[in-house]
Amino acid sequence: MDFEPIQLERAEVYHQHLKQTPQAASDYSFANIWGWAREYGLEWAFSNDLVWLRQNSPRPVYWAPVGPWDHIDWASVFNQNDLGPGFTRVPEMLADLWRQQTGDMLRIEEDRANWDYIYDVEELVTLRGNRFHKKKNLLNQFKKQNTYHYEPFSVAMIDQALALQDDWCTWRDCEDSDVLSAENRAIQRVFVYWDRFPELLGGAIMVEDLIVAYTIAEPLDQDTVVIHFEKGCPAHKGIYQAINQMFLESLDGRFQHVNREQDLGDEGLRKAKMSYHPVRFNQKYRAIVKS
Repeated sequence: MDFEPIQLERAEVYHQHLKQTPQAASDYSFANIWGWAREYGLEWAFSNDLVWLRQNSPRPVYWAPVGPWDHIDWASVFNQNDLGPGFTRVPEMLADLWRQQTGDMLRIEEDRANWDYIYDVEELVTLRGNRFHKKKNLLNQFKKQNTYHYEPFSVAMIDQALALQDDWCTWRDCEDSDVLSAENRAIQRVFVYWDRFPELLGGAIMVEDLIVAYTIAEPLDQDTVVIHFEKGCPAHKGIYQAINQMFLESLDGRFQHVNREQDLGDEGLRKAKMSYHPVRFNQKYRAIVKS
């Protein structure tokens, strides 16, 4: 396979392969692989009706190939290619196919840190019941304490969103965190090329004509929208509950589920994601080719 840098010009070809993928995970949206391409050293190769993704940093490893998994003779693929670095972020359906078709060629292990959190959109819009009592209180506090309005995200907002992102990095000391610094660069890369991603959705909350929160999202399939980035000004209590609820409400029933991506093994992030009561997880696995 001939790997090359991910190119904006081939985005539509990639989208066609992604539409044929039986289980869509947040990692594999085009905006995600483009935004994070430099951080992970991502490359792709088009071979055997699949798009192969290879990560080179901090170490070589493959991501799951994208395309019609159930039409592939996986035993032949693994026999004919040197896939020694192994795989990460392998969705459950593909892991099951590999178990069925490759015998003892692979060792497949659970990768809990990369599981996607899936939520019911209606639940996060209405915030009904005791489970969401604290979230609804924080949302109401934001509404009572601020003169605000919500707007769909547009290209005209990018400069303000980048300014909020810079401020957010100052508040969170991004320079002292490799993870937050990498995320900041990925966000900036997506904003710079915003007009090349017509599928992106988003919203912003304005207070005194300044953005105090924004969210950037993308349809993952007909049923699910994935939230890529979500940032808010901590001076406004309840700001995250507000941007989450208002954005999903603005979608007006277009999606049944929202995918809020992984926790990457961070206990604080895991607690925060669990507090919104996911209805399920998109489980993912590591796969190691046995020598």
